[in-house]
Amino acid sequence: MSEVIRIANCSGFYGDRLSAAREMVDGGPIDVLTGDYLAELTMTILYNQQQARGESFGYVGTFLKQVQDVLGDCLDKDIKIVTNAGGLNPRAMAAEVEKLIESQGRTAKVAYIDGDDLMPELASLTAQGHEFRNIDKNETLADSGLPPVTANIYFGAWAIKEALDQGADIVICPRVTDAAVVIGPAAWKFNWARDDYDALAGALAAGHIIECGGQACGGNYSFIDEVPSFLNVGFPIAEIEADGAFTVTKHEGTGGLVSPGTVTAQLLYEISSPAYLNPDVIAHFDTMKIASVGDNRVRVSGTRGSSPPATHKVCINTMGGYGNSCEMLLTGLDIERKAEIFTEALFASVGGRDAFDDVEIQLVRSDKTNPMSNEEAFAALRIAVRSEDKAQVGRLFSAKVVELALCNIPGYTGRNNVSQGGPVIVYWPALLDSQQVTERLHIGGTTTDILPTQRLALPEIRYQQQPPAENLLAAGKEPVGPTQTIEFGRLFGTRSGDKGGCANCGVWATSDAAYAWLYHYLTVEQLKVLLPDMAGYVIERYEMPNLRALNFYIRGVLRDGVSSNNRIDGQAKSLGEYLRAKHIEAPVSICL
Repeated sequence: MSEVIRIANCSGFYGDRLSAAREMVDGGPIDVLTGDYLAELTMTILYNQQQARGESFGYVGTFLKQVQDVLGDCLDKDIKIVTNAGGLNPRAMAAEVEKLIESQGRTAKVAYIDGDDLMPELASLTAQGHEFRNIDKNETLADSGLPPVTANIYFGAWAIKEALDQGADIVICPRVTDAAVVIGPAAWKFNWARDDYDALAGALAAGHIIECGGQACGGNYSFIDEVPSFLNVGFPIAEIEADGAFTVTKHEGTGGLVSPGTVTAQLLYEISSPAYLNPDVIAHFDTMKIASVGDNRVRVSGTRGSSPPATHKVCINTMGGYGNSCEMLLTGLDIERKAEIFTEALFASVGGRDAFDDVEIQLVRSDKTNPMSNEEAFAALRIAVRSEDKAQVGRLFSAKVVELALCNIPGYTGRNNVSQGGPVIVYWPALLDSQQVTERLHIGGTTTDILPTQRLALPEIRYQQQPPAENLLAAGKEPVGPTQTIEFGRLFGTRSGDKGGCANCGVWATSDAAYAWLYHYLTVEQLKVLLPDMAGYVIERYEMPNLRALNFYIRGVLRDGVSSNNRIDGQAKSLGEYLRAKHIEAPVSICL
């Protein structure tokens, strides 16, 4: 066995580059091909797919196209395939993969994992006292009044390891954590024990970095001029070592960039505390060391791990009634008055605002004074409504919007098509006692129950993270002296994203001096000054001096998750770049 296992990821989301699987197989030596297709929104998409096409669906169909393309080469090169494309229906996905294998005249061992679906047990678990309390709202599922339509446990990596131990060539997973498809193969390669927490924490960090595909290779990277080319951006490979240290790289001849900056950016993506929770281990992101070790090669080492938490996260999707929306372009003068006139007339025609369970109105002032084009004169009025009554927010609502076309504001222009409205799916993140969790592995006609680590009665191991006083010392002395006005993003990189109804915004500096200033300057209060539309939300700040980084966790800004909020950027992907556009006064010494 070689000293590393090369794990390559060919997908960061449902809809990612279809050719990436072929590119990763052909581009150079790899041992495992992974694909991450699931997110909270994807589970909603798969649920809607099942409703429209039948219970035999609910998996990621594009993965089958990728398997069909690379199957023969993967078998010839002994490349294992591990994916969470099974979604809501891993059994059906495995059956389709077996049909593909047979159609190509090949022989391969396919495994699938299930047991994550809690819907059959949800009522009995609730009756036993499991509250499924929303981790963002601190409200029980029963008190919400929202009927659940899907409920899936985020599984860990041990059923994947067992599948590979039993000779699986392809492992189809359900709603495992994003990093599980990396941790499992690494644990298989090096035969890690359940309590090899430092090694597991390293693999978790590797999985978190490569899970979003091209984002680790220069995609969505703040410092765009550092990236040589955005054509054919490469997909990431983690070369994991026996102790959990790893090197992130990409195939030669691809675009993009792998650098300490791109790796730091991805480490800060969609996290809250530096103690990154996973059902297999807690990885302490404030312990790792990052170093460039060659062109497009970044080594990450020293990640410390602790025993996993006593609970598993559960992704519940609930039916939140029905919704509809409209977006109007308001042009030129008197924008606020025009918004008032249109809004008043619309709600007068549909029974008033009280006729709906929820009304959200946003006026987006993108218009410019003395515009140089018609488009520069536009502002957008966005109105969203929700009701338990499907008819109230259906075609009637859209028709009333259209009826105002010749009877309302000057320059009336609608931006979206007439809609029938539709169901609103509300994401409900909750926790379940891990003692209730069992993973089921199906391979070769047999089923094996896999218990999570929490059920093995192992001694608890906790790594003590740095207390705030040590973080303060690590930040160094704050630079002083003359200042200049500069855009925040000329000095600092950012990466932002969604965590259910919350959002995170990670910020990092490129020098010790810049981080020392950032550490003292960018308090929660100052962030709210720079981003006044965030002032009404609870924001938590976390420090990671080892990454020269701060992370801000903004609670409730995305309401009930991407499938049910009405923000233009419903996943907070642009939040960091919004921050980078702000003007600040910074010491000249760090602006040089």
